[in-house]
Amino acid sequence: MKVWKSVASAVLVSVLLAGCGSNAGTDGSTEGAASGSTVSLKVFIAQPRLKEHYDKYIEQFKAKEKAEKNIEVNVQLEMPPADNAPQILKTRLASNDAPDVFALHAVNEIPPFSKAGYLEDLSGQPFVDKLLDSVKPSVTDASGKVVAVPLETLSWGYLYNKDIFKEQGLEVPTTLTEMKAVVEKLKAANITPFELSYKEAWIPQLFLPLTVGALTQSEHKDFLDKMNQDQGSFSDMKALFDIFDLVNANGTEKALEVGGDDGSAAFATGKAAMWIQGPWFAETILKSNPDINFGVAPLPINDNPDDTKINLSTSTSLAVSSSSKNKEVALDFVNYVLDDKDSSAFYEALKFNPVAKIHDFKSFPWVDDALKYVNEGKAYQDPSIPQAVKDESGKALQGYYSGQLDQQQVIAALDKAWKSYNKVNK
Repeated sequence: MKVWKSVASAVLVSVLLAGCGSNAGTDGSTEGAASGSTVSLKVFIAQPRLKEHYDKYIEQFKAKEKAEKNIEVNVQLEMPPADNAPQILKTRLASNDAPDVFALHAVNEIPPFSKAGYLEDLSGQPFVDKLLDSVKPSVTDASGKVVAVPLETLSWGYLYNKDIFKEQGLEVPTTLTEMKAVVEKLKAANITPFELSYKEAWIPQLFLPLTVGALTQSEHKDFLDKMNQDQGSFSDMKALFDIFDLVNANGTEKALEVGGDDGSAAFATGKAAMWIQGPWFAETILKSNPDINFGVAPLPINDNPDDTKINLSTSTSLAVSSSSKNKEVALDFVNYVLDDKDSSAFYEALKFNPVAKIHDFKSFPWVDDALKYVNEGKAYQDPSIPQAVKDESGKALQGYYSGQLDQQQVIAALDKAWKSYNKVNK
């Protein structure tokens, strides 16, 4: 998923201190900083809502790098809003102004970025042997090189308030018809079924991977291949509108004025029973209401219960720019993300899932919820949809929600975006 998330209206820049880890490149070389020197490092992560946790961890970098290498590292931490981040990053990469370390979506962006030569080969770095076997493939490119360290691994569909469901005697629905029945029962009890928060285009975009992921498991298994060959169409994905229409007709008001943080607060305080969203907002939700009892469930998109599955994804991951002039410290940075001593507390504070063998913190309740579906075989890997198509879907679905676009116009926009991507990336 990006899955990527955040709310901010402008790029946030803060100057911090950081560093440390291994200093060897994959070829055994070191682009080294001498003891007693000062190094500036540019880091780009589109998660400003988690800034305090990154700040704290960077302070730990400072202490370790200073103690072990006697190097001062000034880190320019750039945290743009998620809607703008992909374009900002692409512009920076194309203009030879790449950050030394930058976040990217593993599924969507590793293939084109690696093909373009933007990513440093990290295969020989110490963190690689720490990765869980289930996670490592997601940060490995087509040539077999590990090119990023994963931050977020996700199991998601939608969030629901367990206490509301229990009070109303509701079971998690397995089909669209069952979801409609849940909606009617909630409305009869004067409970708003869905939280809507479409101010940021990446949020309505979530309906796209949920629909494509489900349908490519059954009746449209060749959809991605056909789209990559300019032979398919999103007309095969019309189920997207069935669930999107149901949610929008039974949700909170003024969706285009509500962003992710406001949506988190509303959901946390019980203003709606469900939210088409992932557990990446857990930290923000729990800030608003530490006592909320929420779960994760797969989103029904039709009346085939076999299509109701959890989305499994590795999203936000950190890569090192192949053109970095501070490669030693950049490699230190990504290795410290999976530091033997400090990493578990960092990931737990972020409310991220364990991704490495060194992670020893207890998994969160919503992770256990999703794991049930995974263990039952009711899960699929996040579909590989070009980021440009996802970006277009967010804008198009905002337009559809507001009545500016109809279904056919949305389909045409997505088809065009995928064909444009193919033309550039052949």
